[in-house]
Amino acid sequence: MIRSIYRDPHGIQTRAGIAALPAEGFLWIDVGRADEAASAELRARYGVDPQLQHSSVHEDEEYVYLFAELVAMNEQRLPTFHKVVFVLGDRLLVTLHDSAEFTPLNRAMQRLARRPQQATDAKSLMRMILAGINDGTSQVIEQIATSLEDTADTIARLSEDAGGDGRELGVSDLTETLLGLNDSEELISNCLESQLALARVVRYLNGEVDGRREPDLQGLVKELVADVNGVKEHAAFEHDKVRYLQNSVVGLLNIKQNQIVKVFTVITAVFLPPTLVATFYGMNFAVMPELSWKHGFTMSILLTFAAALLPLIYIKRKGWLR
Repeated sequence: MIRSIYRDPHGIQTRAGIAALPAEGFLWIDVGRADEAASAELRARYGVDPQLQHSSVHEDEEYVYLFAELVAMNEQRLPTFHKVVFVLGDRLLVTLHDSAEFTPLNRAMQRLARRPQQATDAKSLMRMILAGINDGTSQVIEQIATSLEDTADTIARLSEDAGGDGRELGVSDLTETLLGLNDSEELISNCLESQLALARVVRYLNGEVDGRREPDLQGLVKELVADVNGVKEHAAFEHDKVRYLQNSVVGLLNIKQNQIVKVFTVITAVFLPPTLVATFYGMNFAVMPELSWKHGFTMSILLTFAAALLPLIYIKRKGWLR
């Protein structure tokens, strides 16, 4: 998919394919999943070489090529990651991405249609696009933060050994929660990498702005730098929170496993002496005086109960049942 966005006397226009550079203003060419034909046309008409997209930063006489892996919220409100290349010239901006739709660019077009005065050249247009990408990343991180709040409530219930249906929550519930936290940790780590890449792109854009001729734009770019750093700090905070919750779940998991081992240990300690008594009376000796006693059976039963009760009293006094 290729579309061109430019300004004419009637406002912001969008058309399919690669348009000619207008007499004034900017030309934005958005390319999704570029094929050989589109790459050849870009190279022939504007000297843009999409093959350079695998290097993080590249400059030539006309353009600056900036590569980044960025996160975005798709139409189903699920976070997705995309490889994006920005080709920045004086009046030409080319965006190449590895998917048919990169939603922050659609939002940037909507913002451009509402506020066309904010984009007068390629650099101010790119600032608007990067601001939209940063807002999208902020939405992803807020969604993760909401999910972590729900996970924290789940961990609180697990620590109280009470499920919503009245059953005791066990190791399997903790394992499921831990797997969910691992997914969140991977997602927030990718968001952090995305913000680092976005910060690098914004930094290069700031270097392209002439502070004397474009003081207003430079002020906006510096505000964008602060916004990107703010979202990055938010992502770092949520990453630390994920790590804390992971440690909490692992601690609860160890406690519950120890409790299970303790229960089986107590059961073994209680029933081992009665088993020993039963073993004695199961022997085939010729002389067993208790067999001829009037209350021999009752005595053996009481002896079995005493053999079970004494270890239980000892374990309780030691506090091992708590």
